[in-house]
Amino acid sequence: MQTVRQLLDAKGRRVVSIAPEAPVLEAIQLMADEGIGAVLVMRGDELAGICSERDYARKVILRGRSSAETEVWEIMSSPVFTVGPDERVRGCMRLMTEHRIRHLPVIEDGAVSGMLSIGDLVKAVIEEQQQEIDQLRQYVVG
Repeated sequence: MQTVRQLLDAKGRRVVSIAPEAPVLEAIQLMADEGIGAVLVMRGDELAGICSERDYARKVILRGRSSAETEVWEIMSSPVFTVGPDERVRGCMRLMTEHRIRHLPVIEDGAVSGMLSIGDLVKAVIEEQQQEIDQLRQYVVG
């Protein structure tokens, strides 16, 4: 089973973030531009929270708030569940399932070093299962 470090090495460690004081509209535009479902909320190098499309839907749209006037810190999820680079994929999936979250920032040496989505983890599991199937077929065929 792959580790978080191996997943990040393959996918990349680029992190998209926004300041807590930024308007929510800016966060939503950033997510749309990047084709992602969440951005990290950073105060300098410190992880302050995470802002997702789900936060936007539940805390802005459904409450009739203004995206342009509401600041990210008002709707972000905090504290944030995180994992280290040596965590295994299945452990990440378990954490996400238990806490009903879709994104996990990776913390290494006290700093954010990447982020994983549930899609990244599902893809890794499917690839691993396909490799096992292929190995079993080779064994049987011989």
